[in-house]
Amino acid sequence: MGPGNRPLDLEWLEDFLALAETGNFSRAAQARSIAQPAFSRHIRSLEEWVGVDLFDRSAHPTALTAAGKRFQPLLQEVLAGLEAARIKARAAHDLAAASLSFAATHVLSLTFFPRWLASVESRLSMGPIQTISDSSYACEDLMLQRRVQFVLCHGHADAPGRLDEAQYPVRRLSDDVLVPVSTPGADGVPLHALGGGKSPAVLAYSEASGLGRIMRAIQDIEFGKDFAASLSVVFTAHHAALLRTMALEGRGLAWLPMSLVADDLRSGALTDAGAGGWRVPVDIRLYRQQAQMAPVAEALWGLVGEAAAGS
Repeated sequence: MGPGNRPLDLEWLEDFLALAETGNFSRAAQARSIAQPAFSRHIRSLEEWVGVDLFDRSAHPTALTAAGKRFQPLLQEVLAGLEAARIKARAAHDLAAASLSFAATHVLSLTFFPRWLASVESRLSMGPIQTISDSSYACEDLMLQRRVQFVLCHGHADAPGRLDEAQYPVRRLSDDVLVPVSTPGADGVPLHALGGGKSPAVLAYSEASGLGRIMRAIQDIEFGKDFAASLSVVFTAHHAALLRTMALEGRGLAWLPMSLVADDLRSGALTDAGAGGWRVPVDIRLYRQQAQMAPVAEALWGLVGEAAAGS
């Protein structure tokens, strides 16, 4: 085994610096609380690892060789860097322990999450908050990969997702409803309406969308087996916000969360395409990691539980 392949013990580095400072094997070993024979073996092992002598043992006091003099400042820099790395790693750990990490679906990150978070912050002292906004499928992935503590998404009892199947703890935070909406014509009648005997143009959710999963799971149950065949899907997307934009452009009707389109319905920019029917009640849910989390995350979960018990 060549010198470069020999294992290195970090204790040898501290031993080297002690001997370089004292110039005496006995005093250096005493300072390092090591028996002198063991200390001498450490220095010899380090020299074997480097591949050259670092100390001139014929000098009194023991002196550094030219190689040792070159080695000393570089070694001090390495050890200082390691200490800095240790401090930064512990600081990062402490920060992570005091922080909260969420994955939220796009629509809830825009509508529900900011208001809900403000209400939680009024009752719980929290550190930094990290939030990732993505599709329902991507949020589930983040939870399954243990990259976030919580997932905020819509849910429905008849449309279980992967977190339900894996039995992740979940609490219901609020309710919402998917409303079929369309732009109105000049007479106020929806341009794309349900129940009129025609095949309306529909703006649909993709496979990665949690709302799409819910719609596909319940439409036969709620609206009849022939319902899906009566629709003409003209556009598909992951995100409710994009479907809202397309609906506002008059491109078709879309089942959108009331939390997203309440203002549009009040202003008349959108109208109910189902005349008050064809609505789908949904939950707003918070899932958590199965394992024990940082204290602040557990405190948040406890607060959510108290709110659920009092509702």
